[in-house]
Amino acid sequence: MVAPPRKVPTGKRNDSTKAFKSSKKPFKKTKDDVAARSEAMALQLEEVPDFPRGGGSSLSKKEREKIHEEVDAEFDAGDERVAKRSKGGKPKKRAPSDVDELGSLFDGGLTGKQPRYANKITTKNISAGMKLLGVVTEVNQKDIVISLPGGMRGLVRASEALDFTDFGTEDEENELLRDIFSVGQLVPCIVLQLDDDKKEAGKRKIWLSLRLSLLYKGFSLDSFQPGMVVTANVKSVEDHGYILQFGMPSITGFIKKSNEGTQELKTGQLIQGVITNIDKERKIVRLTSDPDSVAKCVTKDLSGMSFDLLIPGMMVNARVQSVLENGLLLGFLMYFTGTVDLFHLQNPLCNKSWKDEYNQTKMVNARILFIDPSTRAVGLTLNTHLVGNKAAPLHVSSGDIFDEAKVVRVDKSGLLLELPSKPVSTPAYVSTYDVAEDEVKKLEKKYKEGNHIRVRVLSLKQIEGLAIGTLKESAFEGPAFTHSDVKPGMVTKAKVISVDTFGAIVQFPGGLKAMCPLQHMSEFEVTKPRKKFKVGAELVFRVLGCKSKRITVTCKKTLVKSKLPILSSYADATEGLVTHGWITKIEKNGCFVRFYNGVQGFVARFELGLEPGSDPSSVFHVGEVVKCRVTSAVHGTRRINLSFMIKPTSVSEDDSIKLGSIVSGVIDSITPQAVTVHVKSKGLLKGTISAEHLADHHDQAKLMISLLRPGFQLDKLLVIDIEGNNLTLSSKYSLIKFAEELPSDFSQLQPNSVVHGYVCNLIENGCFVRFLGRLTGFAPRSKAIDEPRADLSESFFVGQSVRANIVDVNQEKSRVTLSLKQSSCASVDASFVQEYFLTDEKISDLQSSDIAESECSWVEEFSIGSLIKGTVQDKNDLGLVVNFDNINNVLGFIPKYHLGGTSLENGSVVQAVVLDISSAERLVDLSLSPELINSSAKEVSNTQSKKKRKRGISKELEVHQRVGAVVEIVKEQYLVLSIPEHNYTIGYAAVSDYNTQKLPVKQFSTGQSVVASVEALNTVTSGRLLLLLDSGSGNSETSSKRAKKKSNCEVGSVVQAEITEIKSFEVRVNFGQSFRGRIHITEVNDVGTSEEPFVKFRVGQSVSARVVAKPCHRDTKKSQLWELSVKSAILRDSGDLTEAKEQLEFVSGERVCGYVYKVDKEWVWLAISRNVTARIYILDTACEARELEEFEGRFPIGKAVSGYVLTYNKEKKSLRLVQRPLLNGAPKTDNLDSSIPGGDTTLFIHEGDILGGRISKILPGVGGLRVQIGPYVFGRVHFTESNDSWVSNPLDGFREGQFVKCKVLEISNSSKGTLQIELSLRTSLDGMSSDHLSEASSNNVSVCKRFERIEDLSPDMGIEGYVKNTMSKGCFIMLSRTLDAKVQLSNLCDTFVKDPEKEFPVGKLVSGRVLNVEPLSKRVEVTLKKVNAGGAPRSESYDLKQFHVGDVISGRIKRVEPYGLFIEIDQTGMVGLCHKSQLSDDRIEDIHARYEAGESVTAKILKLDEEKRRISLGMKSSYFMNGDDDKSPPRSEENADEASMECDPINDLKPGVLTAVGDFGFQETNSGTSVALAQVESRASILPLEVDLDDIEEADFDKNQNQKLQEANKDEKSKRREKQKDKEEREKKIQAAEGRLLENHAPESADEFEKLVRSSPNSSFVWIKYMAFMLSLADIEKARSIAERALRTINIREEEEKLNIWVAYFNLENEHGSPPEEAVKKVFERARQYCDPKKVYHALLGVYERTEQYKLADKLLDEMIKKFKQSCEVWLRKIQSYLKQDEEDIQSVVNRALLCLPRHKHIKFISQTAILEFKCGVADRGRSLFEGVLREYPKRTDLWSVYLDQEIRLGEVDVIRSLFERAISLSLPPKKMKFLFKKFLEYEKSADDEERVEYVKQRAMEYADSTLA
Repeated sequence: MVAPPRKVPTGKRNDSTKAFKSSKKPFKKTKDDVAARSEAMALQLEEVPDFPRGGGSSLSKKEREKIHEEVDAEFDAGDERVAKRSKGGKPKKRAPSDVDELGSLFDGGLTGKQPRYANKITTKNISAGMKLLGVVTEVNQKDIVISLPGGMRGLVRASEALDFTDFGTEDEENELLRDIFSVGQLVPCIVLQLDDDKKEAGKRKIWLSLRLSLLYKGFSLDSFQPGMVVTANVKSVEDHGYILQFGMPSITGFIKKSNEGTQELKTGQLIQGVITNIDKERKIVRLTSDPDSVAKCVTKDLSGMSFDLLIPGMMVNARVQSVLENGLLLGFLMYFTGTVDLFHLQNPLCNKSWKDEYNQTKMVNARILFIDPSTRAVGLTLNTHLVGNKAAPLHVSSGDIFDEAKVVRVDKSGLLLELPSKPVSTPAYVSTYDVAEDEVKKLEKKYKEGNHIRVRVLSLKQIEGLAIGTLKESAFEGPAFTHSDVKPGMVTKAKVISVDTFGAIVQFPGGLKAMCPLQHMSEFEVTKPRKKFKVGAELVFRVLGCKSKRITVTCKKTLVKSKLPILSSYADATEGLVTHGWITKIEKNGCFVRFYNGVQGFVARFELGLEPGSDPSSVFHVGEVVKCRVTSAVHGTRRINLSFMIKPTSVSEDDSIKLGSIVSGVIDSITPQAVTVHVKSKGLLKGTISAEHLADHHDQAKLMISLLRPGFQLDKLLVIDIEGNNLTLSSKYSLIKFAEELPSDFSQLQPNSVVHGYVCNLIENGCFVRFLGRLTGFAPRSKAIDEPRADLSESFFVGQSVRANIVDVNQEKSRVTLSLKQSSCASVDASFVQEYFLTDEKISDLQSSDIAESECSWVEEFSIGSLIKGTVQDKNDLGLVVNFDNINNVLGFIPKYHLGGTSLENGSVVQAVVLDISSAERLVDLSLSPELINSSAKEVSNTQSKKKRKRGISKELEVHQRVGAVVEIVKEQYLVLSIPEHNYTIGYAAVSDYNTQKLPVKQFSTGQSVVASVEALNTVTSGRLLLLLDSGSGNSETSSKRAKKKSNCEVGSVVQAEITEIKSFEVRVNFGQSFRGRIHITEVNDVGTSEEPFVKFRVGQSVSARVVAKPCHRDTKKSQLWELSVKSAILRDSGDLTEAKEQLEFVSGERVCGYVYKVDKEWVWLAISRNVTARIYILDTACEARELEEFEGRFPIGKAVSGYVLTYNKEKKSLRLVQRPLLNGAPKTDNLDSSIPGGDTTLFIHEGDILGGRISKILPGVGGLRVQIGPYVFGRVHFTESNDSWVSNPLDGFREGQFVKCKVLEISNSSKGTLQIELSLRTSLDGMSSDHLSEASSNNVSVCKRFERIEDLSPDMGIEGYVKNTMSKGCFIMLSRTLDAKVQLSNLCDTFVKDPEKEFPVGKLVSGRVLNVEPLSKRVEVTLKKVNAGGAPRSESYDLKQFHVGDVISGRIKRVEPYGLFIEIDQTGMVGLCHKSQLSDDRIEDIHARYEAGESVTAKILKLDEEKRRISLGMKSSYFMNGDDDKSPPRSEENADEASMECDPINDLKPGVLTAVGDFGFQETNSGTSVALAQVESRASILPLEVDLDDIEEADFDKNQNQKLQEANKDEKSKRREKQKDKEEREKKIQAAEGRLLENHAPESADEFEKLVRSSPNSSFVWIKYMAFMLSLADIEKARSIAERALRTINIREEEEKLNIWVAYFNLENEHGSPPEEAVKKVFERARQYCDPKKVYHALLGVYERTEQYKLADKLLDEMIKKFKQSCEVWLRKIQSYLKQDEEDIQSVVNRALLCLPRHKHIKFISQTAILEFKCGVADRGRSLFEGVLREYPKRTDLWSVYLDQEIRLGEVDVIRSLFERAISLSLPPKKMKFLFKKFLEYEKSADDEERVEYVKQRAMEYADSTLA
């Protein structure tokens, strides 16, 4: 900022001025001049006042000395430059461009003179403490880069970005910088320090701070003003808004969360906001962050504003003071000045004539760009983007070349160009140094405005939106000019400029620098880099990457010369791509390879192409360039898998080898952990067999790996995994046998199936089982073992063969849940023991591989079960050892148990039976048991050979046959058994299973009887018979007697079945010859009980059962299960059942029983029989709410439940049950589909039923409750049926989803054909009361009574009810669900009811008494007036017998109405009505002006109506003079009396009248219309027939009669009698005519209407009724003639009456005209001539709007605006029309109106428009209108009151209270402040917030105290 000129004391001023003036003479530097300058500067510094106005500066001595030194240095530097540039030693004058380039912040800043140049910030004059506006260009982990004015760049450390000290750790803070700052964000900053850049000489590094504590240093709470834009940090995020901090510990801010979907703020985020409110007590500043408000907010001119309060980014209103050579001098905020340089003008592409655009005193909006506190200089900007609080957009980038750049302006210092960028052009500036290689002296001659030249962008000035360009030819050469030109893989030449231990620095031809790391200087390791690279040498390099403007290159020849495609992003990685890379890391399992731009991949070990067992680190080295192939890439996870084998012999080429294939191979090498095999295939494939996979039995696998040798051939190997060329193989018999069934994908897994696999890993929580490939399942601990306390590591081992039961398959999460429990995974065949014998033979072959073949054939000499001779060699306690002749090295052993009771000595010859042969141990087990020897001898005597014997066994025994066996020998892994029933045939069975190898085995003893099933005959295992033990074997002895007899297993046969498994709903059994079956849960007991049916069963138990059904053959793969039953009734049936069919026929109402097998939130599912299921809905299970809430707990799985059939679906075999019996009258059906919604309601729901229900919806108002009583059935609970007693809010205790007990009151059919069910929740009804409520309900019988029939009501009966509907005439109340009653307005309350809808809202509980009951019309009339003290109703206290017609009474006027006076008779409390026609003998124009409430009057009783209890009074003076002649009251008063006593005649029209008026559109206007308009439209609503034709004639007759009597004063009785008779007859006719009108009937003939119009010729209402009558007769022309006649007849003075006729005429033509538009237009033109045109326009507009002819209404409104442009009402109608039609362009109409309306109408128009916006439009627009008018008139309390009323109506509490806070913070007179405080207090009281009420009172007391002080 430049200081304004000041007066300087004489003496030194001229010297100082001369010292700073530019002179034409050469400048010579002398010591005197420097001294003079310093002296002048010192003088000016000494003369700075204590309180400077704008331009001064208060500096300390040290600061002044520092400035002296800087000024001297500047001049010295300037002189040196001038001396250097001068030729021949002659000094040159200093060019203005030099000053402009340097940027003089001191020029005039301290001297007080007018500056020549605008202030500019450069790296030379920038200093610490300066405040600048910057734009964020980069957000890094540790710092933020900010672009500053003048193209400078500053850095903000992470610690200087925020004031928070507890924001988190440093690492967290660095990560959060990107979250709270965004590129392009404008931020105010302050310079912390300046450092010289070590890398580049002459450059300075600028360190900035964004901490608000530095920016707002010196600020206090008083510095903040409403409407001021401030910057704040989000300190925390709360529920309703954000807490802010300004860097000041005592001041906090708050900003409310917006509901408009704006982006949520984050903690630490820097935001801008406009101050809306300041709470000085709590020191809270409230802001709004609306971007438009922030951008448009201008700082106000505040008196006494100091320089320290100026902040960068602040927008001000500025005035042009003068035009400088390179910018403008502006004045702002009253006494501050600042400059704008050329690059910050409004038009960045201004030409030489830019000065003409800125005249002195021109007003502009400017934003503060920088502030220098030391010099008090201020820089401003007029840039449209910055003024709009947005960073200037840049559509070009560094390095771009433009061939057609247009020259806009030529300056001495350079060229301004227009770059043809898109979407908009960009300004660019080229300095004189960048115009050409050589110096150009005169730019004006070489470049002209409008020329097109070629330019290249050098750099960008972000904040100015300006590009810096160059025209030098050298700039267009070279492939890489800027960092954006550098692309990965680019090959370029570069010069080495420095070499260090970390690598070399090279420079591209364009000037860019790059680094070549040490490992990339050569293909091999470089130990001496300086010898490898010489400084100055030019080499060829290849760019590896460019990140954060750091370029990395390589000099590896393989990479530089590579012709392969480069890999520079993960997206480029496609399968099969071959490229070069370099190794960065080597591990045991593979290598990491790096590519361009930081892309990295991994080469697995099997893809390295190495020999098995070799070390990768010995073959490869880090930094080696390799050629690799992409095998797979996952872009999302940034993973690339590579291979060094470019053309591999992949396994896929060999079609025969895939997962699950059986292969063979030759052993290549053996380690203790695995065996390597050469697989026989087309390719050179190798496979690996882990030690555990050599056999299923762990011990045999260990023995196998010790016997195998390289070169051995292995047959039948299963491929269980493939990794490249390496195969993972298995020799497990269990996997090979079931290879085709092993799954390799999720789709092949079927729940509840059992598959083979192997354990791949064990953890504490479970066991992982793998199948083929990588398909793995998990068995949790609870499902892995039957014993929960067992240790998994002691139960399983890695590599163990297992059988797994698949429990669940979740393909979405790729999870398979398994069960390894033996109970569900037991073997079903003898494969486990078969594998043992096969492996034993393999081990035997391996052991005898070195032995002669003759010695290996000894096994053939023995056969199982054969007799053989031997010699006893040894005898011990265990048995005998036997030698065999001619067979060496083979021993026999006879256990002690098998000696047969004989005693033998050594050398004895024995003949024994062969029981078992162990080829591996060369041992034969023998027996001397007589049974075995006899059976064998019998076969030998029959001369049967072995083969025939075997065939004989196969004929006798069948696979899966169950047999009884005896244990002969107990081995470690198996049992040797004999089968007595089959000639003691020898068999073998395993003692353990796959899953129980490590578990303790069952203990068997020799001679024990067991049950087993035959599984294999004549197998490859030396002819062994293989058996499978039953699960119950070993626990109890099973003799041969228990063997099952053969059975044909026919349906109906009784069998003995053995239980093998017990499940939830069935028992699995085995019976007969290998038959399997099940007993369903419904086939156990005859009648369902609560006892669990399976409690009495256990596994292994034998039960008698009857076969009831054959197996289902739908799935042949699954084992077939027979259906069995153990019901006693079925077992007792002696007859042979050929076919037992389950019940498949059901009828409605039948009782059935089932067992719960599933329960969800809505249904309980039952199993009725084997194939029939049932379901019960939750609401059909009980009627008590407490039981329904415990629904799921009441039905545990397996519970027996009974119910009654409601519907049955034969196809699905599904029943729908209910748990209560159906009525006898229910229709019986056997095939009703329950899926039809509502089809079942008539079956079981009847009137009087007690049901359980669930509230589905609480209906609004008095709608009651919607209760669900079935899946698709709903009923309604009337508002009066929800509670027994009459309570204020009967629905308060209910909620949606609540269970209730209800009773069906009525079922009916609606008009739409649907069923309507009326329910009740009243506990007093029969069957509804619970035990604990029965006593209470009995005591409240009278309270609970509801009147369902009208016959139950009688007059004077006390009733209670709820308000159903409220209108202006009265209200309707609900007495019960069937009866409503009417309450007229006069019977609502004892006092006057001003607003019935407010005092009697819908749902209010009222009590009263019955007045009248009409059974035929079903109408009930009730009064709500309270009873008197005596107990009698008030209606009875009107004792009219004490009065007589003609009595004169005295009283006081209680109320004045337009139709008469209500007079309270003294000492009685009764009120009578004196109609306005009975007030005076003369006509009374204004009744309100003549009479007032409280005035004492005297009146005469004209009529007493005892039936209606009404008194009619008269106050005419003639009544008191001749009272005897007028004892008969006029009938007109009776009419008026009835109308007035029933309701207010202004607001309550009779139905007939309403109909007539409605035909012509006369209705009450909405509250939103103006008063004048409402008067026009409601004229036809005024009731002119309160005194009709007969009343007027009677009144005239009375007057004439009295006059005659007075004039003649004759006492002639005869004449008086005649006249009395005539009067009585006339009154009878009048009474008949009036009766028809008063009884809501229109006149019945045209004659009656003619009579009416003659009696009331000026009444528009009568004429309009006449027109309506003719229209009802379809006589349109007659109606028109009546309208014309009315216009001629009505007095010209009755303008309002005539206008009513015109409006009726408009309606007539609009409805029946031909065409309507033209007919209405003609009538309208006529009406304008006779009536007020403005009123006519309004009337026609109302007609168009009521008939929704919006186009005609808009056209008429436009015409009205032209004609009545200064009418506020017309403009408001325009606004209202726009809002009704949802037009958006409201603001344009408001602006037009404000231009047209007079100034004094603006407030009224704006406030009324705002009210319309609040009611019909957008509330925010209404707020802005109120805010605008309050800014101009802040002391108008009426505006504040209206504004507050509208906000209170909306109900936003926070907004209302903030508005009240603003209002009570005003400085207003005490009377107005009292009004505001009172209003505030009333609001808080209405909100029932005691704390807020006390707060308002406290504020009021504070205001009072401050006022008194």
